[in-house]
Amino acid sequence: ISEKTKEYVEAAQALGESDVKIIFKEILPNIIHSLLVLATLRVGFFIILEASLSFLGLGIQPPTPAWGSMINSGRAYMLSAWWVSTIPGIALLILVLSINLFGEGLRDILDPRLKLE
Repeated sequence: ISEKTKEYVEAAQALGESDVKIIFKEILPNIIHSLLVLATLRVGFFIILEASLSFLGLGIQPPTPAWGSMINSGRAYMLSAWWVSTIPGIALLILVLSINLFGEGLRDILDPRLKLE
């Protein structure tokens, strides 16, 4: 929203550019890097959300595999077969951590404010 008040947007409006053209030619190229970073960080959030809902029985229903339901199905066997819940939990942790680290790396590469330091 703050991009709408920048001088280059006001200059394009003064030249008579349409709103759609301003969005695609002026605003989008300036925010695409931030959108990519935000998208990668949100992917991890949505994976955890899906796993949480599946764990509670509100997400993907069996027989479709979901990490949350795998973790939930192994709760009864935690003392005798701890790996039934632990391995999907560790895999979920590694996946979300990897995606978040990838997003942080993208931010470090693409954020122009960090390049000034």
